[in-house]
Amino acid sequence: MANYNPLPMNTFPYKRIVVIGTTSSGKSTLAKALADKFGYDFVELDALYWDPNWTGADDPIFRERVDKATQSEAWVVAGNYSRVRNLIWTRAEVVIWLDYPFPIVFWRLLTRTIRRAVTQEELWNGNREKFWWHLKLWSDESLFKWLFKTYWRRKREIPKLLSQPEYKHLKPIQFKGPREAEAWIKSI
Repeated sequence: MANYNPLPMNTFPYKRIVVIGTTSSGKSTLAKALADKFGYDFVELDALYWDPNWTGADDPIFRERVDKATQSEAWVVAGNYSRVRNLIWTRAEVVIWLDYPFPIVFWRLLTRTIRRAVTQEELWNGNREKFWWHLKLWSDESLFKWLFKTYWRRKREIPKLLSQPEYKHLKPIQFKGPREAEAWIKSI
């Protein structure tokens, strides 16, 4: 498997970065922080995928949006959508994997869900989460169900994906906890 040691920021020459991880690991937060620090475009895949009323974009439309968003010279993408991975990863130079312990991610999901329910925070295209959606663990609307469904699968899949020949050009960076990622960002 590839070396996952982060590079010091003074030797960080990359301009096309992908931040991946399970739901609530902090992909968007880290990607936005990197984009702001470097002056790169910030691309949030959820914002490109979700249309009003929580309607997911059809694949051709989603792929077109992602294609357009990753045409610039410098960008940071937040997200894991497999349907556009080949577009993003073939253009990217580095993949940052937020591989945090389950209790941390679960706690972040719980607190984020409660915060969004209380504040009625608008996410993308007028969409707002409803707290009761997430309590229905049997429903595909529940991010808790999504977390349980994808957390351990991603731990198995990501190293395999990064070892595929079409992604050998990528520099993988793996953070095992938020403190590692935060210290790295502060070192910029």
